[in-house]
Amino acid sequence: MAQATHFSERRTSVDDIFDYLNDEILSLRLRPGDKISEADIAAQFGVSRQPVRDAFSRLATRNLLLIRPQRATEVKRFSSREIVKSRFVRACVEREVLRLAAELCDAQGAAELDAALARQDRIIADGDDDEFGKLDYEFHETLCRIAKAEFAFDVIMAEKSKVDRLCTLSLAKVDRLPELVEDHRKMADAVKRHDSAQAVDYGMRHLSRLDKTIEHISATNANYFEPETPPTR
Repeated sequence: MAQATHFSERRTSVDDIFDYLNDEILSLRLRPGDKISEADIAAQFGVSRQPVRDAFSRLATRNLLLIRPQRATEVKRFSSREIVKSRFVRACVEREVLRLAAELCDAQGAAELDAALARQDRIIADGDDDEFGKLDYEFHETLCRIAKAEFAFDVIMAEKSKVDRLCTLSLAKVDRLPELVEDHRKMADAVKRHDSAQAVDYGMRHLSRLDKTIEHISATNANYFEPETPPTR
């Protein structure tokens, strides 16, 4: 009998275009407000416009592209309202994840946290700040797994992706890495001690680190933000 084909493992041109543009946007090689063309991307990948259109749609769902009929598609600018919303949702989810992780952490979970921190220490020693983003996601995914709430990572990942570009824009990113890893270490230590209150406290402090970055970017690159809409009466 022929071996079954795992369709979920097949990559398509839509996947390739999505991954390429997602990386270009998150790395800020494409900046907020930059315009991109379906025709140009289709020519670059040697495909018709339909897979490009599908990839654009996926990126728009992630709040990374602004698609306007009969007008140029552009990289989405930051929305102060969406940032506040994202921070609120993520804080609620991460509080519960840290609380559960502290309650449920066993020897295997502790070993996984130690291994994740060791990998972060190595990239700091190597000066490979570009790799930190992946390891940051990995650390939070590990906490979700220890909390037996793997589904929560999908929420964290979606909300985190909305502000990752702000982190990239921070001019002091490399200098901040040791501080962020130390936050992770304190969170992990509290989880391993089964101290849920301390774990949550460190987690919320960690999340608040972005506030200064947001203030700095909004002051120095106001054009990267959507204009504020006055409230309706």
